[in-house]
Amino acid sequence: MIKNDIELLKRGVEEIIPVDEFEKKLAKSEKENRPLVVKAGFDPTAPDIHLGHAVLLRKMRHFQQMGHTVVFLIGDFTGMIGDPSMRSVTRKALTREEVLENAETYKRQVFKILDREKTKVAFNSEWCGAMTFTDVLSLTAKYNVARMLERDDFDKRYKGGVPITILEFLYPLVQGYDSVALKADIELGGTDQKFNLLVGRDLQREYGQEPQVIMTVPLLVGLDGVQKMSKSLHNYVGINESPREIFGKVMSISDGLMFLYFDLVTDVPKREIEAFQKGMADGSVHPRDVKVRLAKEICSMFHDPAAADGAEAEFNRIFVKKDTPDEIPEYAVPGEEKESGKIWLAKAMVLAGLAGSNGEARRLLKGGGVYIDGVRVESEDYEITFPADLVVKVGKRRFVRIIG
Repeated sequence: MIKNDIELLKRGVEEIIPVDEFEKKLAKSEKENRPLVVKAGFDPTAPDIHLGHAVLLRKMRHFQQMGHTVVFLIGDFTGMIGDPSMRSVTRKALTREEVLENAETYKRQVFKILDREKTKVAFNSEWCGAMTFTDVLSLTAKYNVARMLERDDFDKRYKGGVPITILEFLYPLVQGYDSVALKADIELGGTDQKFNLLVGRDLQREYGQEPQVIMTVPLLVGLDGVQKMSKSLHNYVGINESPREIFGKVMSISDGLMFLYFDLVTDVPKREIEAFQKGMADGSVHPRDVKVRLAKEICSMFHDPAAADGAEAEFNRIFVKKDTPDEIPEYAVPGEEKESGKIWLAKAMVLAGLAGSNGEARRLLKGGGVYIDGVRVESEDYEITFPADLVVKVGKRRFVRIIG
């Protein structure tokens, strides 16, 4: 049974092109009780899914709840090309093995949001891999270079003398052809994907199909409040992270940013969000209470309400009462590292997973964000002497007990 809630489908959406076709498609599907094919593609270029991806996945879930057919398309073929969107240089292509490994991780994580029973999972290598060179030439004949150079990132690179490979020109065509292969009625994507999604509309016309409607969602701003959420920028909330990590990270965002998160990452009704905003403005509601509601809402989404309650209690114990967590991961310094009787703290942080490199560890130490047993470390050259059993804290939430 198709029952559309247009207001929910439009919530948090940046742009619908064209709106009149969108509403006509929904009305027709409801009248004929025919589900629309709603497609969203994900190139498995990194193994983890974060809240930025969840914005799009949740919109897919909204369509599922209304009875439509949702296709979670894994771009195992396009992932080996590398999406040039928002890139000032050519993106490094992944190997087939890297793409497939990441794809398996994606499949395990997306069902924290999507309904497994109502989701069609497809790989675009199914049709792209079967194309002959003649097929590829036929596809390239359906688009022209002038249209490609209308794309903002290509235009900037061309005018700046930065190389653009023919392979990168193929990426929008292949993504667009996915819509032809799936006979998509609607394609969802981030605002950075608008050009690629429009190519899909054009190609569907060329292949004699009714063109899809495109819906773009905003790129979620990361924890830093400046750049889009990205694992490489370390400003992300992973949907597979522990309740404690999710809760703590959400509590770290700015008061202003939390309403964007409410709108894009939760289903909290608009009237409640507006009441929170009004209460904060007139001083009747404390911002921390609103942020706790947000953190628990997001934590419950990927775990459950009991886990969210536990994460809140632990957060209060650590950051309000200044205690340490009940469970702290341990790192035992290997024998070869103890031969001199001591180890540089920065190196120990890297070995224990508290920093990605010695340089990052030095920056953390220099910034005053590292504590040993509750005492701030003042020197970048601090060394741990053995035997040792101490708790190292980095920032507000990361603890490791180092034993040696």
